[in-house]
Amino acid sequence: MAQRLDGGPVAPDERLAQAHWQDIEKAIEKAEMSEAFAEAFRTYPALKPFLTGVVTNSAFLKELALRDIARLLRIVLTAPEATITNLCLHDAYDAEISEAGLMQALRRAKQELALTTGLADLGGVWPLEMVTGALSDFADVSLNACVRLCYRDLQARGRFDPADPASPEKQAGFFILAMGKHGAGELNYSSDIDLIVLYEPEYSRLQNGAEPPVEFVRMTRRIVKMMSERTGDGYVFRTDLRLRPDPGATPLAISVPAALVYYESLGQNWERAALIKARPCAGDIAAGESFLSEIRPFIWRKYLDYAAISDVHSIKRQIHAHKGFGKITVAGHNVKLGRGGIREVEFFAQTQQLIAGGRNPDLRTRQTLVTLEELVSHGWIDTVTKDELTEAYIYLRKVEHCIQMVNDEQTHILPTDADALARVYHLMGYTSQETFTRDLLTRFRTVQHHYSGLFENEPELTDSLGNLVFTGDSDDPDTLATLERLGFKRPSEAIRIIREWHYGRYPAMRTAKSRERLTELHPVLLDALAKTDNADSALLSFDAFLSKLPAGVQLFGLLRSNPHLLNLLATVMGSAPRMAEIVSKRVHVLDAVLDPAFFGDVPTQEQIVSGLETTLGQARFYEEALDRARIFVQEQQFLLGLRLLTDSITPLQMGECLSYLAQAVLEQLLSRVWHELEEAHGKMPGAQVALLAMGKLGGQEITCSSDLDLILLYEVPEDTLESDGKRSLAPTQYFARLTQRLVSALTAPTAEGVLFEVDFRLRPSGNSGPLATRFSSFTEYQRKEAWTWEHMALTRARVIASTCATFTSQIEEGIRTIKAGDRDVAKLAAEVADMRARIQKEKPAKSPWDLKQIPGGLVDIEFIAQFLQLSHGAAHSSVLQQKTETALQACVKAGVLSEAHAEILVPQLRLYEALSQILKLTLSGKFDPQTAPRGLLDLLVMAGGQPTFDHLTRLLEEGQENVRNVFEEIVGPVRVSS
Repeated sequence: MAQRLDGGPVAPDERLAQAHWQDIEKAIEKAEMSEAFAEAFRTYPALKPFLTGVVTNSAFLKELALRDIARLLRIVLTAPEATITNLCLHDAYDAEISEAGLMQALRRAKQELALTTGLADLGGVWPLEMVTGALSDFADVSLNACVRLCYRDLQARGRFDPADPASPEKQAGFFILAMGKHGAGELNYSSDIDLIVLYEPEYSRLQNGAEPPVEFVRMTRRIVKMMSERTGDGYVFRTDLRLRPDPGATPLAISVPAALVYYESLGQNWERAALIKARPCAGDIAAGESFLSEIRPFIWRKYLDYAAISDVHSIKRQIHAHKGFGKITVAGHNVKLGRGGIREVEFFAQTQQLIAGGRNPDLRTRQTLVTLEELVSHGWIDTVTKDELTEAYIYLRKVEHCIQMVNDEQTHILPTDADALARVYHLMGYTSQETFTRDLLTRFRTVQHHYSGLFENEPELTDSLGNLVFTGDSDDPDTLATLERLGFKRPSEAIRIIREWHYGRYPAMRTAKSRERLTELHPVLLDALAKTDNADSALLSFDAFLSKLPAGVQLFGLLRSNPHLLNLLATVMGSAPRMAEIVSKRVHVLDAVLDPAFFGDVPTQEQIVSGLETTLGQARFYEEALDRARIFVQEQQFLLGLRLLTDSITPLQMGECLSYLAQAVLEQLLSRVWHELEEAHGKMPGAQVALLAMGKLGGQEITCSSDLDLILLYEVPEDTLESDGKRSLAPTQYFARLTQRLVSALTAPTAEGVLFEVDFRLRPSGNSGPLATRFSSFTEYQRKEAWTWEHMALTRARVIASTCATFTSQIEEGIRTIKAGDRDVAKLAAEVADMRARIQKEKPAKSPWDLKQIPGGLVDIEFIAQFLQLSHGAAHSSVLQQKTETALQACVKAGVLSEAHAEILVPQLRLYEALSQILKLTLSGKFDPQTAPRGLLDLLVMAGGQPTFDHLTRLLEEGQENVRNVFEEIVGPVRVSS
């Protein structure tokens, strides 16, 4: 490989590059391979700079290199084709006779595959199709090795008689279809593999009473475990079986007859598109090819007619509704699903395949770039379009790979953090963000230009679902059949609910016009509800939603004209009861969703402040301002939540935006509350006031249901004894009254509900101290009387509202001095560990889903960050950061937290924040996995990047154990007294 290097990553920061390379040198010396590497570097002068760029920017590839430094040398001195050929031999893993042995062999082979393909890709040694092809080939071989092991175990137990003992999977009827990128041979660097597992019962060759449904489901579950379970050697591939027919109601392995019946009667448009790329990849390949031949008429329509084109439009709208909005950006942009991204190139090819592939078999190709070539050959697109899309696709796939190579994360989103983004474009070979931005935006715009022109004159989407008759007293048999076909398990109950809508029993259906609009909405409404996890449950939720609507004409017209809104609403109904409650009260929040830029916009702090100013400026009196503030906050929380549910913003951005929102409300209401106080008690001459945010608000990490931890600080001249009003008050009374009024403004239930719950218990002396605190007293208390936990809380303190910039600076400097004070580190560690033990005893966690209190949970990570800040703040002021993740990263840069520990803490913190944002957004009460809506579980699984909820729970448990170990290594053991 070394002699074929053509460019590669860069490491502009020489100090950082040297630090990373020293780790490699230590590993080389430890393995006594200094001379071998030196010889390689002399022979191939480009090799060392190339490897330096790789390990500086990719933590994952560096970790693989350090695991086995001899393997690294072997890989760079061997043609990558030879390495991959050895890894992808179908009999290479037959010697492994135990599950544990095979799992270890495949994982170690995957490490070698990842390092080889990563280096070949970054070094320009291989083109895209060879990189993705190698990843896909290894996925095939891995799956087949697992299939063979399962069959050999069955044979050993006398339950299976192979036709060919050397290849027991042949002529055995069990096969696996590779879908999506795997099916096309286009796997990306951190891809899941999407699979459909099928079997022919008649050809199973099972013996002695073994039943195909039982054995093959058990076998599938075992294969998934062998492929995706994380061990000390990593994992092979995460697997996803959700593309199988009706995944919510069918077993993991489905019989071919059952699958054929499904596709012939209930197959969806998106399944047609998905099956374009389907390919038998493991097991009985001949049986798989036979199955695909049988369902060919479902995928490829014989005639090009308006119904087929309408189907294509339907797919396009479904994708648009789910992911398609958003302006083109760089930082935070999704290179796969965002505007101008990889998905649009794939969809550009697939839609035209669906239209023309029925008549032209040449267009029934799986690979995107091959399909573009065929579309040119048959006159569907011109050469310029093909060349531009091909070049953009290859470029964007490399960007995608570089994003994933950094930490082996299943993500397609460009980082918003400047340093993290730099690692991506440095892997691409760029030294300048400006050049990378220019080149990337050019590709995005090229793709968007061709994609948006695909259907310039798109007809109105219509659905022909079948009979939908809801009049009369008896159920229409054809309507029952239609609803059953759509997936309603209780069609008679569905008919009864819809029939009652037309009786006008809800306010929203009182007028004839609203009932007429609702009748027009029936097809798209039922289609949207049927696409949810549980159509019957979604219908019940929508019925409850309608019962609370004051009027319906406007909403029904809006939904009829904008079907994507209905899909979003169905998602909310199925997974987020808390949000459903908001939208039922504030239907007009949906108006904002119609803006095509909505899903791509992350509201800035300035936009939130300006919007609130405009809203409050329209209030005619104080009480109206409080109501308007409540409406504004509820609407913004809903709209931010919708962005989060549709992956338009990250959980980190959600926390920041919610914090901006809370800060804006506190700033603007504080001034109004003070004005009201002055009218009653006069002004306090020379007074300065500031509001100090603590806890999650201080760290800009709040959720939709967070309490706001606050301290009100004030200062007055020594000679100011009272306010100047007719009912004058002393300063302590005056500012206590100001605080009471602020609390009331935020927490008092009005007709529009409660604004925020607030907590002032972090003030000096807690509930026993004055409600407002003089700044001089505050600093005196913090220096002389405060407990350790109060200084820990102070690490997150942030001034969010103040009457004077000078006063803000005084507070910030005072707090900084306290945090950076000299401390007895051993005593501090003991007190932090003791505090954690007391919390653990008083608030014992019963589930890994108690994300905050569980040992190894969020509290552990926050305590670690706070301990490190207090113990090292005097020597390293850079670690004094309010945001937990930022503090941890600063601790790494300061050298007071190891990278190994940070690699455990930071990903787990991000996982906690992602899951917490979703749980607090969607639920008002506690989360119980046993009773939670399936849609919510799916959201959590997606946020956690895992194939199943069980996998996500195991990932949580493993992470919690690792975090607790880190806590005890850094702080000390947690001893919970009995």
